[in-house]
Amino acid sequence: MSRNSTNTNPFFFIAKTFQGLEEVLAHEIQGIGGSNIRILKRAVSFEGDKSTMYKANMFLRTAVRVLRSIKDFEAFNERQLYEQVYQIPWENFMEIGQTFTVDAVTGSHLFKNSHFVALKTKDALVDRFRKREGKRPSVDLQKPDLRIHINIQGNMARLYLDSSGNSLHLRGYRKAMTKAPLSEILAAGMILLSGWDGKTPFFDPMCGSGTLPIEASLIASNTAPGLFRKSFGFFSWIDFEEKLWQKIVDQALEQETELTTPIYASDISPLSIKISTENMKSAGFEDDIKLEKISFQKAPLPCDSGFLIMNPPYDQRLFHQNIQGFYKEIGDHLKQTYKGWTAWIISSNMEAMKRVGLKPSKRVQLFNGPLQCKYQGYELY
Repeated sequence: MSRNSTNTNPFFFIAKTFQGLEEVLAHEIQGIGGSNIRILKRAVSFEGDKSTMYKANMFLRTAVRVLRSIKDFEAFNERQLYEQVYQIPWENFMEIGQTFTVDAVTGSHLFKNSHFVALKTKDALVDRFRKREGKRPSVDLQKPDLRIHINIQGNMARLYLDSSGNSLHLRGYRKAMTKAPLSEILAAGMILLSGWDGKTPFFDPMCGSGTLPIEASLIASNTAPGLFRKSFGFFSWIDFEEKLWQKIVDQALEQETELTTPIYASDISPLSIKISTENMKSAGFEDDIKLEKISFQKAPLPCDSGFLIMNPPYDQRLFHQNIQGFYKEIGDHLKQTYKGWTAWIISSNMEAMKRVGLKPSKRVQLFNGPLQCKYQGYELY
């Protein structure tokens, strides 16, 4: 069955995410009005209209990018691939003076080379414009007006337009980074997975670049992550509706509330404190997040109960001379000091995690970049 979104309503979308965050993203998509939601591997498919697509880019905290389907077709050889792409009315999506790029993914025995698939797709688009207008649009790998994705599995090809442009983890508030920064998407996903209600005090005692406390502040104040962005991929599409987009922006601004939840952050590194301060100021939370330069073991209890989420060194990108002893200290300090709290720890160092010495009430497998991690929750009675 063909899903040609140029002629039918609703559109079909794929929102990409990190492994382990698919259910969180599906719940978010439900919240913006997406329908026919299906969980895939590192992605969630859904249906909606143009307004849903704009909302997805504005409001989704755990989506990497949002792709809009334009055509599904069968192709058994390169000729059929070329002809099917050639038939797409590309003039409905871009103008001759605009630029484009093609990304290809293939899991097909018929099309083994993704670079070749991207090249054939590009040739078909260019040839259609050349025949119609006598000129061809240019390819721009860095800042194209139109990002095209083609995915071939077996003999089925699916063509998408990337509505996001740059990855949605690039919120726009992060001005500087520490050596091993946590992705904004992973940070938001970790917070949403933890079950934190946005009202209970929140503490990150190893805050690095400040990503976890900033994302917590965005959630607690109902601030849409897309508000910091200056542009999205769909801004340069022919069918971009500025009035509809402005309506979504107004909706995002209207739902923002004042941050009243206590958010605490600390780190032992002076550089991390400097970078966190800069990023918190950029996000507009420098007066709200209580930031202190102190080690976790020496940090006083911020309040009687709350949620603590930490991303300690794994001994991979950030090194520690006695990593197992360090994790044991973390566990001991949590046991002795944080009674009545809920604590979550993420790490790729499975051996060191055992030394925390607490029985996790919840376990989730996540990836921090290429590193497979355990994300574990502890109820500290």
